[in-house]
Amino acid sequence: MNTAHKGRILVTGGAGYIGSHTVVALLEAGYEPLLLDNFANSSPSVLERLHTLTGQSITCLEADCTQTDAVLERLRPLHVAIPFAGIIHFAAYKAVGESMARPLEYYHNNLGAMTSVLRWMEELGISLLVFSSSCTVYGQPEALPVSESAPMQPASSPYGHTKQMCEQMIGDFVRANPSCAAVLLRYFNPIGAHPSALLGELPLGRPNNLVPYLTQAAAGWIPPLTVFGTDYPTPDGTAVRDYIHVCDLARGHVQALDYLAHKPGICQAINLGASEGVSVRQLIDTFTAATGAPVPHQTGPRRAGDVAQVYADTTLATQLLGWQPQFSLADALRHAWAWQQQLPETSRP
Repeated sequence: MNTAHKGRILVTGGAGYIGSHTVVALLEAGYEPLLLDNFANSSPSVLERLHTLTGQSITCLEADCTQTDAVLERLRPLHVAIPFAGIIHFAAYKAVGESMARPLEYYHNNLGAMTSVLRWMEELGISLLVFSSSCTVYGQPEALPVSESAPMQPASSPYGHTKQMCEQMIGDFVRANPSCAAVLLRYFNPIGAHPSALLGELPLGRPNNLVPYLTQAAAGWIPPLTVFGTDYPTPDGTAVRDYIHVCDLARGHVQALDYLAHKPGICQAINLGASEGVSVRQLIDTFTAATGAPVPHQTGPRRAGDVAQVYADTTLATQLLGWQPQFSLADALRHAWAWQQQLPETSRP
């Protein structure tokens, strides 16, 4: 691990899937992460895994980001002792289908947490923000691959609406506070696990995202995977997405922080993805080829809120951050399967 100290970073949702991998990347780059998580969709056991992986003690403040003032009072003495150089904001509900069924929960949690983060920045004088946004802000884009200059289409789900609205909030905040700067990381579909198999995606309850559902179905933990929609206007009729290894994504957050260091007043959207469209059928076939494990699956109707296809133009990430993905789709699926295989039976949903 890099022993240089670049500054303390508050990581909201830091015990979650992407957050925990980013904590490792921050430590490797010489930052000191301080986590804030209410464990609504994660487990405190992640802290032990982080310690095993990094050899460092990880501080985590158990709190709900929507409790603006209560959390601020807990952050204030921490900031006085060692000032926060920036915030990486992950904490949000993130399932498209769930947001269609429970829209008010998504608006309350995602917008409330975003408001809190901006208030903390204002009150404590924290100037840098990296926001966990999403390709859902594009809706169904008019042209592919989609670049940051593409006009936003109407979001296809409440989840997508919250990401669009959070981006607007951040832009307004930076304009009103020109000493601040933000990167809006619009990433596509994070998959995989740390190559050590010590960190990975384990949602509480039955997974909403494709790859953890796929690995659990392949392990016989849950019923066969349903491929939602086989009549999309895509080469094989199934939905097309851009899948990015979670470790590549984590590294992108660190490079975004480095980029922001001397750029007050900017609010820059940047795509992170593999720049390749992969259909659900292709992903299933690649998983079996990479691991030797068949995936029990069936077909079903389209799922409300899903777009037909979307994949990234990541030219800007390369130009501004010097970022490029290092892992392949097969790598990501092998790592996800290795993570699944070491999970104890008690982790079954």
